[in-house]
Amino acid sequence: MNRTAFLASWDHLRILHGITMRLVDLIPADKLDSNPIPMMRTPKQLVYHTYGQIVREITKGLVAGDIKQIDEAAITAIKDKGDLARFVQDCWNEADRAAKTVTDAHLSASVKTPWGFEMPGSMAWTVINDEYLHHRGQLYAYLRALGQDVPMMWDFEHNAPEYRPAAHAAS
Repeated sequence: MNRTAFLASWDHLRILHGITMRLVDLIPADKLDSNPIPMMRTPKQLVYHTYGQIVREITKGLVAGDIKQIDEAAITAIKDKGDLARFVQDCWNEADRAAKTVTDAHLSASVKTPWGFEMPGSMAWTVINDEYLHHRGQLYAYLRALGQDVPMMWDFEHNAPEYRPAAHAAS
């Protein structure tokens, strides 16, 4: 993978993020800390993990050469849906700034992980993409279990303008 391919893939994640923002908005305010699916994370924990660890920390770690583990206890700062939406957007903004600085050298360099191994930067991107899609699917299942009507998973044209495909955003 080179920078050009990475940035094209990152742009696809941008439009997926637009749908995920819509999903976060659909979480019922009184269900943030519920367990709609037994023995799995709460909706708040799922979103916190997805954006704090997967989106922000792995992307920043790809550039820095060292992925940091998030402090799961810091989730207590998220009190309501507004806090959660701000957290998601802040994580996205940090990750997006980092992603735009990724070079071919970053993608070929070794990246340390908090899980006791190293991987090439290009593999860090694979982890971001795989884990993001996995957790996004979980969020869909949570929302359905909570009785929510969710958007079609490829409904990009109804995203906020900044998260639509480039051809749609320009028109």
